Amino acid sequence: MFMQKDVLPFKLTSSSGSGGWTGSAFLFLQSNLQQVDLPVLYKNPEQKINVFKALKLTLSDSAGGLDGYEILKVHDTDSDLIIQIKFSDEMHCMAFLESYASGGLKQCLGQHLRAVLSVTEELEFDIKLKAGRKTLDDFLKDRDRCLRCIKEAQPDRLKDDEVAQLEKALQTIPPNSREEGSLLPSNSFKFQGRVYDDRRLTSSDHQKFAFEIGKQWKKVGRSLQKGCRALKDPAIDNLAYEFDRDGLYEQAYQMLNKFRQSEGKKAKLSRLISALEENGLMGIAERMLDIQPAERQ
Repeated sequence: MFMQKDVLPFKLTSSSGSGGWTGSAFLFLQSNLQQVDLPVLYKNPEQKINVFKALKLTLSDSAGGLDGYEILKVHDTDSDLIIQIKFSDEMHCMAFLESYASGGLKQCLGQHLRAVLSVTEELEFDIKLKAGRKTLDDFLKDRDRCLRCIKEAQPDRLKDDEVAQLEKALQTIPPNSREEGSLLPSNSFKFQGRVYDDRRLTSSDHQKFAFEIGKQWKKVGRSLQKGCRALKDPAIDNLAYEFDRDGLYEQAYQMLNKFRQSEGKKAKLSRLISALEENGLMGIAERMLDIQPAERQ
């Protein structure tokens, strides 16, 4: 069971009344598996970065990408790990709420923690979401009310220095790096601890990507441009302008089409999955690989 915490020891450090949509919420997490004691793991200097990475990936999956939210502070109590989240976009906040209410967030968290901690057992969690003094679990079906509560609970602090340092440390870790990566065959790659056959992108991959990616296509394009001259600036912005009237599907389709045409045999599935992973779009990467819920780690 969760400990009751009506007042958290936060100092007011900044005002969020800058004109944009902002809100704040606290996510309480508690594992039911004894060897995955989240507060203890987070206090461990060797595991802190792994736990934070799992949290970051989970929130990116749930909020639909890296935009629209940021972690302000992670608190470790005797029983719970508490994440203070600032939302700066209503749409991403609603996506987060939908994922939380449907159980998707809990599933993503288990998946990412198992991957970074090398745990084989299934993970179960007690989770709770609060905005100010209101527990949103009590009226989750009323998404608009939850959204109002989050908006009313304005962030009461700037990003914690420790969080900023952890995020900086994550940026130095290559998205697909694994200690055993050098042992992989040249025609394969790893994703979430599993080995997949690498191959050229197909028309089916192309269409699925364009359908799934939405407005995040530019970020993926900029990740792909690191090894693709055809996508160097200002190519991506030109595609957005040229196909603006055709919508996001066509913009994403044309971006990947330019990548495939330019790279030819080098337009591999592994490069697209790496670009998705780099931008925290793990759910889309899973769907590109046809990973079913029962197969998730």
